[in-house]
Amino acid sequence: MVEPLLPPTRVGPKGGRREKHPRRRIVDAIFHVVRTGCAWRQLPKDFPPWPTVYWYFTWWHDDGTGERVHDALRDRVRETDGRNAEPSTGLIDSQSIRTADTVPAATRGFDAGKKVKGRKRFLVTDTLGQLIAVHVVAASVQDRDGARALLWARLDHPQIQKYWADQGFAGRLVDRTAQVLGRELDIVRKDPGQRGFQAQPKRWAIERTFSWLTAHRRLARVYEAIPARSETVIRWAMIGIMVRRLTAADRRRGRARTRSYAPQPDKLGDSAE
Repeated sequence: MVEPLLPPTRVGPKGGRREKHPRRRIVDAIFHVVRTGCAWRQLPKDFPPWPTVYWYFTWWHDDGTGERVHDALRDRVRETDGRNAEPSTGLIDSQSIRTADTVPAATRGFDAGKKVKGRKRFLVTDTLGQLIAVHVVAASVQDRDGARALLWARLDHPQIQKYWADQGFAGRLVDRTAQVLGRELDIVRKDPGQRGFQAQPKRWAIERTFSWLTAHRRLARVYEAIPARSETVIRWAMIGIMVRRLTAADRRRGRARTRSYAPQPDKLGDSAE
């Protein structure tokens, strides 16, 4: 599923030599780092050398390949689920994550509400929980400011006409979204008597997406020095999730076709036997 979406092999002016390692092994190695959280230098020996894998990771980050692969697979997931490729409704939320000691202090902050020192992830997903846009900033950035930067500059989906968000995004952002973007930002509020965490109607899908992401050890804590690289790691995590989902759907369709084409036993013959 992923290989046809990758860029062609790089060659020199005279053709150059062929790539030494299969692209499949490169992609598997990236999945391994994202899922297990190991350092690039600690990749198992049955993968290509870690400098090679990291070089591909940075190349595909710089030229936007990771984002293009992610978006193409997201469209396939939506179509497989019987939806239009382009969503019409988005869910927006943020998550504060602690950072490793190697992350520069200039790119992290302190979230006074969550008592977390690190970075904050702003996500926009569709109603299936599939990622539409991501923005990583210091944890000290308020929800309204981070959401404004995400919706204004990073979200290129004009078909989305409505967003659902929690109370942290209420206030002037609601009016500015309507005035500047011409879209509706609907605040889903908690019940007055609610105690503890409870999945909110309309917004539970994005909470599930955060759970999907933090199941990847590379995303349980921030290790990337550059926030944009953190966004790419999030996209690779979602690519792995979508590939498994599409593979399972293909298997179900294959079993259904096998059952439909299988010869039906003759009832009379069965009873005679």
